[in-house]
Amino acid sequence: MTIIRPSQADDIAQITDIYAHHVRDGTGTFEVDPPTQAEMDQRRNDVLAKGLPYLVAASSSQILGFAYCNWFKPRPAYRYSAEDSIYLAPAALHAGLGRPLLAELTSRARSVGVRKLIAVIGDSSNLASIGLHRSLGFDEVGVLKSCGWKFDRWLDVVLMDKMIGDGAATIPK
Repeated sequence: MTIIRPSQADDIAQITDIYAHHVRDGTGTFEVDPPTQAEMDQRRNDVLAKGLPYLVAASSSQILGFAYCNWFKPRPAYRYSAEDSIYLAPAALHAGLGRPLLAELTSRARSVGVRKLIAVIGDSSNLASIGLHRSLGFDEVGVLKSCGWKFDRWLDVVLMDKMIGDGAATIPK
C-alpha cells in the first residue's frame, strides 16, 4: 500500500536517486548535473525551514515519488505564491501516484497559507506533467519559448497556476 507522508531525513538518498534520474534522462528539470545527496538534503531543509510541505509517496521502505513547494520568488510580495515540484521514480511513472501526491501537496500548501500554486514545467512536450496539473485545476498561463538548452535542443517552459484556499478573494492576514 502506498502512503503519502511528510518526508523524513532518511528518505533523502532515495529522493536524490529519483531526482538524478530526471536530471540525467528527462526534460522536466533544466538541471544538467544531478545534485549530491548533501545538496538535496540542504534543499529539503530549506523548504522545511520556511514551513512549507515536502512530501513523499512511499510503499513500505520504498520512496516512489516526492513533491514539495517553495516560494515562487524571495521578495515579500510573493509570500502567498509557491512553485510546486513533483517527481516520480521511474518504476512509478504512469501508475496513478502523481495525482494524489500533488493533491496532498496542494492541501498542505493551503493549510500553511499559500494562496497560489505555480507550476513551472520544463518542456512543452512534457504532456504527463501538463495533464497532471490540468487534471487538478491548474490553468496554462503562458509558454516561455526556447528558454532552456538541454540534450542539444531548445526547450520551452510551460507556466500553469491555480488559486487555492481563499486565493485572491480576501485580504491576507
